[in-house]
Amino acid sequence: MYIAPIAYAAFSSLFTLRRSGLGLTAPVEVFAPLDNYARAFQDADFIAALGRVTLFGVVQVPLMLGLALVLALLIDSKSARGRGFFRTSSFVPYAIPGVSAALVWSFMYSAQSSPVNRLLEPVGVTIPFFDEDVVLWSVANIVTWSWAGYNMIIIYAALQAIPQEVLEAARMDGASALRIAWNVKIPAVRGALVLTAVFSIIGSAQLFNEPTVLQPVSGGAISSAFTPLMSAQSAVAAGNYPYAAAQSVLLAVAVGAVSFVFFKLTSRGDHA
Repeated sequence: MYIAPIAYAAFSSLFTLRRSGLGLTAPVEVFAPLDNYARAFQDADFIAALGRVTLFGVVQVPLMLGLALVLALLIDSKSARGRGFFRTSSFVPYAIPGVSAALVWSFMYSAQSSPVNRLLEPVGVTIPFFDEDVVLWSVANIVTWSWAGYNMIIIYAALQAIPQEVLEAARMDGASALRIAWNVKIPAVRGALVLTAVFSIIGSAQLFNEPTVLQPVSGGAISSAFTPLMSAQSAVAAGNYPYAAAQSVLLAVAVGAVSFVFFKLTSRGDHA
């Protein structure tokens, strides 16, 4: 169920659509293993989409995981009150479907209905959520809001697995709560942080729902090739399935390579 679609996409990417004569006949698939890949590397929109999700991942993933880690540490602290409430309230955004969350945030971002800009009106400030230089971070805000709680739950579960005697020994040695968090808790949840980081990297590469929902109200700031998956979807809509398959294969290879390198870099400390 998992391998078959990948193999079929890789096989389809080896063909290209070509028309004969004056182009009045239906295109036919011709075996040309490198044509679609060469076209993808020359496609400025697709290359820009790859760069855009790379920038998105480099900035958004560390910020989101940092927020998730801070939330988990606060809820896990010995002096925390109302842990159940804060744990549940932090997780609730994840339970909201991504499309629904994007629709709600499109209302928050709208120039006509944004409550944020209405609050800022008295001071003469407005935030151009759909400006070309800002829209990527408007999308990042939605993703962070939706997924920080999910990652927090994973990190919090790892914190709960730390033996209490280790924490008590640190307290008896005079370590402060901040020192315990930095020197004991964070190193203990390193595995959970690596896991959530890899999931987040893959999720960044698959960015699709949020920009697609926001596209109609973005005033052109979000194009049909805003992300690699949106670019592939545009090729599908145009009936060019082999080219869409090639874009998908390139994205999968890139994500696999980045994940592999990340695992190697983060596992160096384990072998030291």
